Amino acid sequence: MSTWIVIGIIVAVVAWGVMIYNGLVALRNRVKNAFSQIDVQLQRRYDLIPNLVETAKGYMQHERDTLEAVITARNAAQAASKRAEAAPADGAAMRELAGAEAALGGMLTRFFALAEAYPDLKANQNMMQLQEELASTENRIAFSRQAYNDAVTGYNIKREQFPDSIVANSMGFAAAEQWLLENAEARKVVKVSFN
Repeated sequence: MSTWIVIGIIVAVVAWGVMIYNGLVALRNRVKNAFSQIDVQLQRRYDLIPNLVETAKGYMQHERDTLEAVITARNAAQAASKRAEAAPADGAAMRELAGAEAALGGMLTRFFALAEAYPDLKANQNMMQLQEELASTENRIAFSRQAYNDAVTGYNIKREQFPDSIVANSMGFAAAEQWLLENAEARKVVKVSFN
């Protein structure tokens, strides 16, 4: 009789550990999925930027340095995004991506500020359409970041709560990093309107 009780306790403990493990796996995969939603929107923005710069080139011939800086910042952010996509729970990769995105946002702000001085560019239909698409994409990125941070919070809470923390720590479930904007410049809204 006592053997069956011991076996029953062992089975219950193993089942409990499996349930916790599976819950952590599900939450970790939600974090990865949430990051992939950000990545889709970031890629959309990265694809819009070269078109924006090409449209502006004909009008902003004296601003070549700014146009090149925008493309350089875009390429750096895209590379950081790929590194973060490979490991969204990696804090260093997420901080690198946030920094690259902040630099890109600063360059886009500078680009749009300079573009204000070119009335013909402001009236260009292609430019206006690209601006509208970029503004829409920025909103989607913001919503995706919020969903990602919510998924990270849920995952981190689960992996830190007792007794789940025992399984999380023994099975290598590392904490996920939220997407935070670290400097005041990065918190400014990118202005995409020429009105």
